[in-house]
Amino acid sequence: MHGNRAGDLTQEEKRRLSPQPHECLNQAVMFEQVWCLWFISAVGAVSLSAQQISPFCDATHFCNYSSRALRAVPSGLEDDIVKLDLTSNSIEHIGEEDLKFAINLKTLLLQSNQIRTIDGKAFRSLVKLEYLDLSKNKLSHLSPSWFRPLSSLQKLNLIGNFYQLLGEAPLFSELPKLRYLYFGNGNFSALQAHDMEGISTLEELEIEGHNLKQYVAGTLKSIKLINHIMLNIPPDATLAAIIYDVTDSVVCLELRNIQILDMPPIPYSDPVLLTAVQKVILRNVELSDMSVIQIAPIFARMKQMQEVEIVDCRFEGTGQFYGLQDAPTSLQVITVRNLTITKFYSFSDLSSVTPLVTNLTRLTLENAFVYLVPCDLARHFYSLLYLDFSGNLLLDPYLKKSLCADAWPRLQTLNVSRNSLKQISVVAESVALRRHLINLDISQNNFEAMPASCVWPRSLKFLNISGCKLNMLTNCIPRSLEVLDVSHNNLKDFRLSLPDLQELYIKDNRLTTLPDAASIPSARIINIRRNQIFDFNEQQLVKFAKIEKLDARYNSFRCSCEFVSFTQSQQGPSNVFVAWPENYICDSPEHVRGKQVGAVQFRPSDCHLTLMVSLICILMLLVVVAAAVLCHKLHAIWYMQMTWAWLQAKRKPQRNHKKETCYDAFVSYSEQDSEWVENVMVQELEQANPPFKLCLHKRDFTPGKWIVDNIIDSIEKSSKTLFVLSEHFVQSEWCRYELDFSHFRLFDENNDAAILILLEPIPEKTIPKRFCKLRKLMNTKTYLEWPRDEVQQQIFWFNLKTAIKS
Repeated sequence: MHGNRAGDLTQEEKRRLSPQPHECLNQAVMFEQVWCLWFISAVGAVSLSAQQISPFCDATHFCNYSSRALRAVPSGLEDDIVKLDLTSNSIEHIGEEDLKFAINLKTLLLQSNQIRTIDGKAFRSLVKLEYLDLSKNKLSHLSPSWFRPLSSLQKLNLIGNFYQLLGEAPLFSELPKLRYLYFGNGNFSALQAHDMEGISTLEELEIEGHNLKQYVAGTLKSIKLINHIMLNIPPDATLAAIIYDVTDSVVCLELRNIQILDMPPIPYSDPVLLTAVQKVILRNVELSDMSVIQIAPIFARMKQMQEVEIVDCRFEGTGQFYGLQDAPTSLQVITVRNLTITKFYSFSDLSSVTPLVTNLTRLTLENAFVYLVPCDLARHFYSLLYLDFSGNLLLDPYLKKSLCADAWPRLQTLNVSRNSLKQISVVAESVALRRHLINLDISQNNFEAMPASCVWPRSLKFLNISGCKLNMLTNCIPRSLEVLDVSHNNLKDFRLSLPDLQELYIKDNRLTTLPDAASIPSARIINIRRNQIFDFNEQQLVKFAKIEKLDARYNSFRCSCEFVSFTQSQQGPSNVFVAWPENYICDSPEHVRGKQVGAVQFRPSDCHLTLMVSLICILMLLVVVAAAVLCHKLHAIWYMQMTWAWLQAKRKPQRNHKKETCYDAFVSYSEQDSEWVENVMVQELEQANPPFKLCLHKRDFTPGKWIVDNIIDSIEKSSKTLFVLSEHFVQSEWCRYELDFSHFRLFDENNDAAILILLEPIPEKTIPKRFCKLRKLMNTKTYLEWPRDEVQQQIFWFNLKTAIKS
């Protein structure tokens, strides 16, 4: 049935099943569109990858990808990268293409990953690489092909992997510039003859070989110079063979992380001399009395050895070094730091080491459980110049015994800081006989108090008494000092007179002002950091004529106007102050707290308040004076008086107009015109028939009454007011009062009570401006002019009498 179905297809079905030309074209177009979209997406992904790289790189072309949980080297590394940090990731493989564009790379850090394999040409582009760190990975074998292109490599670290050998072929033969080499691990078992081929000089060489069983004699002998070799190898024949091979090439021999409790002697004849070694370091090494005795012959062969350093070691013994006779005569420096002595309470007097100390010039026993140096031993340090007993168990009586008479005869520097000393007087007495003592460090002890006076060696120039909880300094401080450090105490002031002092360190105290310059005139360097200094000024600093550096950071600065102005001036502290201006912060006033002193901006009113108040007062006084002058010129007081009088008059009850008046007219005139008024006008009017009753101020004013009230009452009691106008009238203030009150009445009562008599012609220009009402009345009212002609005078009197009666 199914086999015949194809043959049974109709033409229509075949047409539908066969691809048509336009359908093929559409499919081609769709394919092209899909391909274009894929290409754009790929390009975008690459571009995005490149953009993701940039945030990890800085302007110096250092790219930091440490601790990013990366499983591979990031793609898209650009050719301008100089330093690449890939530490602490999960990278397992370095591919041939991973670093091909990093042609300018100088530092490549790959430590602390999971690297197991590296392609043979992975580093082929790194011709400028100077530092390669592959430590702490999982490399099980090393290939010369990795390092062949690295012609510029100077530093290579291969420590902490899984390889047992360096390789069947020379690994470093094509690294001519290699100077720092570190290799080995817990599995490293053999060092072969060809391993060091091609290396002639190294600054540092570290070999980690806790399981190193095979060493071919002469392997390290091919290296002509090794400045510093670090050996992490057990104390057996292998270590002895390596030490023997480097006798003539190593300058500094360091033994690390090993036990030398029962080290066998080196099986070489006595004539062998380790002539190149100048310094031996024992770091994290466990020692015993016997191991010291066994090591001593090795040191004795090092005829150029000058220094022994013992750091972070442990000593299981009591110092019984009997039989110790051989010692290098060239030994000058012994440094012991952080030595744990489990039986220090049973330690011997060390008389057995007396022959070793006669030539020493420097001895450091820091944090080594020292509580006493026997006087007999101390007297054998004939050449010692520097003695450091810091961080030990010294007490006052034991210090005195350790510094007995004739001990340490040439001592110049003594450091007994971080002990348990309590009395400065005992310290002074103990060192008083050290005639050459220059430097003394007694810091971080438990003194807490200082006697009034002390006796010190005259040679003493440097004294460090910091961190002793002192509340006050006394004349116990020697005047001969050139450098004094009293930091980390509780001092509130500094008043000592030290004429030769050049450097004063007094940080972390409670000072509120600068020390007095007169007491330390030679000071060049002053450190008053972290005190409670409020401020200082130019006058204070100028007194320090020789000052070069002043460290006043982290104080509680009170940013006064004077202080801020000084610090921001050209003669300010920028050339003298340390770390200016970043760490000089205002503590007060409140509105500038937290701001840098050099950036504070004050308003004029903040800095010149007194001046501003004075100027305001002066300005107000000038305004008052100007107002007074202006009031006088413009008669303002007169206007005010008039206004007050008018207001008083307004408050009086309204006058009853129907009530009869007492006077026919009130006469307002100037005293200068009284002769005409009294002898002419009054005679004419009061002797008339019927007579007129006139009110004159000389005659009718009530005695004892305020003159203004008299004027107002008289005008109100008069039917009319006669104004005798003349030049004298316009000059009279009282006439103006009377004129104004009459004018008030004119408007308030809406009547025509004013009669103007012009006694003499008055030019309008001569009328003062304040007589504005007079000007107005003369312009609006008809006035009577006194004539000189007798005929006209009769008409004048008739008109005047008619005006009064009206």
